[in-house]
Amino acid sequence: MEWTNELKERFLKTDPATYGHYLGVNFMNPKIKPMNKRSKMIGPAYTVKLLGKDSCALYKALEIAPKGSIIVIDHSGDEVYASVGEMVARNAKNLGMAGIVTSGMSTDSVNIECMDYPVFSAGISVITTNVWCISGEYNIPISCAGAPVKPGDIIYGDADGVVVMDPANYEEYLEMAEQAAAREIEMRKQFAEGKVLLKSVEGLMNADVAKFIADNR
Repeated sequence: MEWTNELKERFLKTDPATYGHYLGVNFMNPKIKPMNKRSKMIGPAYTVKLLGKDSCALYKALEIAPKGSIIVIDHSGDEVYASVGEMVARNAKNLGMAGIVTSGMSTDSVNIECMDYPVFSAGISVITTNVWCISGEYNIPISCAGAPVKPGDIIYGDADGVVVMDPANYEEYLEMAEQAAAREIEMRKQFAEGKVLLKSVEGLMNADVAKFIADNR
């Protein structure tokens, strides 16, 4: 299904954490967080794989990725070299990229925090990359912070972290999340009226769950 602004706006009215309930939705390691906690990003992935200090493939990806893409960087386990800083972030923003997420480090943290642009990373480093063009790949299946990511997968992130959804199923997930958001509105009203019980688990506690599992193996 085609990714549209209408779908984007619908997603942004829900929260990434809601999708963490659903089987089939992958998630990045919880240490992946935005430089600015107010950041929220969603869009199709354009993937990059970097090795060590060489960030050439990232620059090529920025040149050719479709507008609205989220640049997803697998930094191959590196936790030293920052491939994303203020200038890369500003360049990506001006090129129409919807955000950047890297399994590695970022830098220029104060300036990026002040920008109205989502950059997600595993941490901050003063040591940066160089454009050497001796390694790296782009637009290939990767693993970013423990999550498999294919080009075109839907990436959704906010202050709580980042989830990854297969484009074949994302509309189904969206509809479930919209229903959950509607239920939460009603829950808030009930809590405001003094109701204190979120959900009763009495039935589950009284059931012989172990026997049920054993009988259905």
